[in-house]
Amino acid sequence: MASETQVLVDDKSSVRILTLNRPKQLNALNSNMITLLMQLFLEYEEDPNVKIVILKGQGRAFCVGGDPLPVFRDIVIQGLGKSWRVGADFFSEQYKLDHFMATYSKVQISILNGIVMGGGAGISVHGRFRIATEKTVFAMPETELGLFPDVGASYFLSRLPGFFGEYVGLTGARLDGAEMLACGLATHFVPSSRLNALEADLCKVGSSDPVTFASAILNAYTKHPKLKQHSAYYRQVLDVIDRCFSRRTMEEIISALEKEATEKPNEWISATIRALKKASPASLKISLRSIREGRFQGVGQCLIQIITTTCLTMQGCRAVVIDKDRNPKWEPRSLEEMKDNMVERYFERVDEEDGWEDLKLSPRKNLPALIIAKL
Repeated sequence: MASETQVLVDDKSSVRILTLNRPKQLNALNSNMITLLMQLFLEYEEDPNVKIVILKGQGRAFCVGGDPLPVFRDIVIQGLGKSWRVGADFFSEQYKLDHFMATYSKVQISILNGIVMGGGAGISVHGRFRIATEKTVFAMPETELGLFPDVGASYFLSRLPGFFGEYVGLTGARLDGAEMLACGLATHFVPSSRLNALEADLCKVGSSDPVTFASAILNAYTKHPKLKQHSAYYRQVLDVIDRCFSRRTMEEIISALEKEATEKPNEWISATIRALKKASPASLKISLRSIREGRFQGVGQCLIQIITTTCLTMQGCRAVVIDKDRNPKWEPRSLEEMKDNMVERYFERVDEEDGWEDLKLSPRKNLPALIIAKL
């Protein structure tokens, strides 16, 4: 099967090493890969001999997210009448996998030695340990695609310090490994030259508590790199982020940034304003509300809401994802035209008469304890 070559499996005593193997596609997840990962994680959870599951990517990316191109093409071909139906199956299976990983009872260690975007964050950030390196580049670029951060991002972005999650989710800002470690998206930082040795030591897990064992090994390898000179995680920049991205509306956020730019102009503020003005106005307002609501929701609630919103927003991203002309014509064209009642529509239940079904997540044991321990 193609999926078996797209996810390589290596059995090492009590450790299973899974490698995403679509390097030319930057390990984008297709339906077959999502199905196989779910089968493997379920099998390992039920196998008492498996103590640790390591997930990594082949090539220069860990995973750039889901591969929804077939979904988007079908939407264009079939028209917009019931476009949610085309994407519902793909995204519901992806979100079920994210939830399973978020509530996983075994130790999952994700090695993020490269690009991590969108759905790549969904299959890693929800896990217990996330290893960044000097090659790591993290982003949630959905607002510039006419979408919004999904895969449970409203859960983990809303739990970053201050309003850093709003900044990351709304602007699509790129973070390096040091920034991921500093803000909590990564739990450890290990130089890429040490990864082979790290894996070898992790494979020595015995009958001892695997969480304690993995923590001790990872702590022995981890480094604490300094932030780059113009990092968004420096205290001075964080203060600006908190002042501006704590505002109630998108219009107020941009206005606050523009005021800061007038008083203390610098390239970071200018780039941030450009990113927001380039993004889809609808995506920005939907994303802001999603992250704000995520602060008061569990990971399951976030994913159930996300499936509805995702399927209703997919049709807006053709110019970037399908045509790739990088010249999207957003509708509405401005934040002012995207009224509150229009945003509300994306958070309402879909009419069940159209055949819509809410995302059904499998019941999980000890859910609160596991979630608190990981995030």
